[in-house]
Amino acid sequence: MLRIIRNWIDRLFAEEETVVLLLLLLVGLLLIVTLGNVLAPVIASLVFAFMMQGMIATLVAWRAPRWLAITLAYLLFMGLFFGFIFGLMPLVWKQLTSLIQELPVLLRELQKTLMQWPERSDLISEAQVRDLVGAAGAELGKLGQRVVSFSIAQLPNLLGVLIYLILVPILVFFFLKDKDQILDWLKTFLPHRRPLMAKIWIEMNDQVANYVRGKGIEIVIVGSATYVSFIWLDLNYAALLALLVGMSVVIPYIGAAVVTIPVVIVGYLQWGVGPEFYTLLFVYGLIQAIDGNVLVPLLFSEVVNMHPVAIILSVLVFGGVWGLWGVFFAIPLATLVKAILNAWPTPGTLSSSVTLQEEKV
Repeated sequence: MLRIIRNWIDRLFAEEETVVLLLLLLVGLLLIVTLGNVLAPVIASLVFAFMMQGMIATLVAWRAPRWLAITLAYLLFMGLFFGFIFGLMPLVWKQLTSLIQELPVLLRELQKTLMQWPERSDLISEAQVRDLVGAAGAELGKLGQRVVSFSIAQLPNLLGVLIYLILVPILVFFFLKDKDQILDWLKTFLPHRRPLMAKIWIEMNDQVANYVRGKGIEIVIVGSATYVSFIWLDLNYAALLALLVGMSVVIPYIGAAVVTIPVVIVGYLQWGVGPEFYTLLFVYGLIQAIDGNVLVPLLFSEVVNMHPVAIILSVLVFGGVWGLWGVFFAIPLATLVKAILNAWPTPGTLSSSVTLQEEKV
C-alpha cells in the first residue's frame, strides 16, 4: 500500500514545477479564504484592469501609442466607475428605500392574491398561506429596519465604500501603467523552467480575458436594455429591478430564474393580470431570450464550453468558498481546474512543444 502511494506521489510530483504550482494554488486559496475581504479592493482593481486590456490591445493594434491607449482606457473606466457610483447607485438606493417603506402595502396586496389560491386548489390551505405571509412579513420587516435605519454600527461599511472609491481607481491606474513590470517581478518567484505553468497560462489567458470582459459587457447591455424597457413600460422600481436583472447574468441559469420572481411580483401588484402585465412578461422574456441565444454565444464564443451541471456545481462550490467573487469567477476557476488536470505532467510527458510554448510566455 505504501509503495502504491509513493509511486502515485512520484508520478504526480515528478517535476519541481508541479510542487511550486501546488504551493501557489494552496497559498492563493488560503489568502482568498482568510483575507478575501481585505484584498477585495485589489481583486476588484485587477478585474477592472483586466477588462481594459482588450481596449488597450485594440488601440495599440491600430498603431496608437501605448501611453495614449492606457490613458483612453483609464478615462473610460473612470467615467463608468464614477457614473455608476454617483449616477445609478443613488437612484437605486432611493427606489430601494421607497420599496422598503411600501412593503406593508405590497404585502397586503400579495396576501389578498394568495388567499384566493385555497379556493382554486386543494394543494394549499388558508392556514399555510397565512403562515407564509406572516413569515415573509417578519423577514421583510427586519430587512426594512436594516436598510432604512442608519446607526454608528454602519459607519465601518461607509468607510469601506470610501476606501473602495479611493483605492480602486489608484490601483487600476498602476495595474494598467506598470503591467509589464509587475509580471516581470512575479516571474522572479517562479522556477526558471516552467513548461507546465506556460501551458496553463496560454490555455487560460484568452479564455479568462474573454470571459471577464464579456461578462462585464453582458451586464451593461442586459441591465441597460432592461432599464430602458421598464421605463418605457412605466414599471415601478425600474432602476432597482434593472440592476438586479443585469447582475443576475453573473450566476448562470440560477440568476435569471431567481430575478424573475421580483419582476413578476412588482408587475402583478402594479397592474394585475392585464395587457400591461403580459407586455412586461413578453418584453422581459424577449430580453432573456436575446441574452441567452444571441449575446452569450457572441461574447463567449472562445470560452471553453462546459456542461450545465459542471457550471452549477462550480457556482455552488466557489460561491460558498469566496462569496460573490466566487460566483463571478466560477466558470474561469472551473476552467482553470480543468486546465491544470489536463496539463498536469507525468514522467516523460513533457515535450519540446511545451518548451516552445514556455518561450512564447
